[in-house]
Amino acid sequence: MTKAQIPVRVWAFFSIMIHMNKVRRFQQDEIDAMAEVLEKDGVLSVPTDTVYGLCAKMDSLNAQEHLRDIKHRPLTKAFPVMCGDEAGIEEIALLDERSRKLVRGLMPGPVTLILRKQENVADYVNGGMETLAVRMATSDALRNLMKKTGPLFMTSANLSGEQPCKTLEEIEAECEGIDGMMEGSTEFGKASTIIDCTKDEIVIVRPGPIDMDRIEEILKGE
Repeated sequence: MTKAQIPVRVWAFFSIMIHMNKVRRFQQDEIDAMAEVLEKDGVLSVPTDTVYGLCAKMDSLNAQEHLRDIKHRPLTKAFPVMCGDEAGIEEIALLDERSRKLVRGLMPGPVTLILRKQENVADYVNGGMETLAVRMATSDALRNLMKKTGPLFMTSANLSGEQPCKTLEEIEAECEGIDGMMEGSTEFGKASTIIDCTKDEIVIVRPGPIDMDRIEEILKGE
């Protein structure tokens, strides 16, 4: 059997077992150490409420390129951004009355909102588009980390086009080149609901744990 005939994750697993390059695992309270990795343009895997993610500093083009190399993600696909709170979201994205209701009613939670970006956001962050995808930190560990680093690029832990990894061992095997891993577990086990807030009518771009009935409840104030 040739390498081309072996599934990606199986090959990656055997590759890492051969080279025995163990990636450092951080406890959730090792905030300073993890922040130092990110400040050096490193990439960390972290648990979110939905799936395991890979993160890197938003304000660094080098960090973004490192993350893109690990994911094998094409230049045409921008990364979502995770912020620590509503104020952090408003620093990079425009919130109107409708989107603010969704932020306050659904976040932190298993949702990603597509919003119009603030003019001060660098073009490399979202490929020069007028919009960006935004999440809110779903744990104290991530919020505390972002107090040190600012907003983070946040994407699922897997190679582009593959299914999200379900364990730290899978991440270590598949995502070669990561600089550390935060210990922890996920809750929903499926990717977040992506909601486009930039159109006249709310649109669910990717189904997830939050459905349209819940969105309408929030918008109606129920």
